[in-house]
Amino acid sequence: MIYCSNCGKQVARKIPAGDSRPRHVCDACNTIHYQNPKIVAGCIPVWDDRLLLCRRAIEPRQGLWTLPAGFMENGESTEQAAARETMEEACATVSDLSLYGVFSIPHISQVYMMFRANLADGKFAPGEESLEVRLFNEDEIPWDELAFPVVRLTLERYFKDIRSRNFPIYVEDIIRHPR
Repeated sequence: MIYCSNCGKQVARKIPAGDSRPRHVCDACNTIHYQNPKIVAGCIPVWDDRLLLCRRAIEPRQGLWTLPAGFMENGESTEQAAARETMEEACATVSDLSLYGVFSIPHISQVYMMFRANLADGKFAPGEESLEVRLFNEDEIPWDELAFPVVRLTLERYFKDIRSRNFPIYVEDIIRHPR
């Protein structure tokens, strides 16, 4: 951040009084600009024991497979965001959303909130952000073509839980490992 979104003057990075972290601060109007993690909400949409994946038409990771998910908008709940993203990416309506996992990814300042859900009517089609959408059994999942580590982790947990018929709510951190 270079300029204050409140008054347009240049900001400085410093620790404001009463705070413990560096922030972008405008000395002209005294606005402190907080930057917080983004919430990504998504679904594991299921129909007849198969789940729906989308092949991304956009960067990042264009051409790879993912669960329908995206950034939450102001004024919506996490469930509404997950359902909206499923409609946008897969033209699919979901029902019976149930929180499945909260996955924090500190190195990119994102928190994923993933929900188990049912496809309401079994209908789906590629949305603007998807090249293709398809239902998969576990043995058909394109494991080497998944877009994001959080998608792999969610799917691994989900298929393990399907076998045990136990669905805990996961709260986990995804830590970037040095290469």
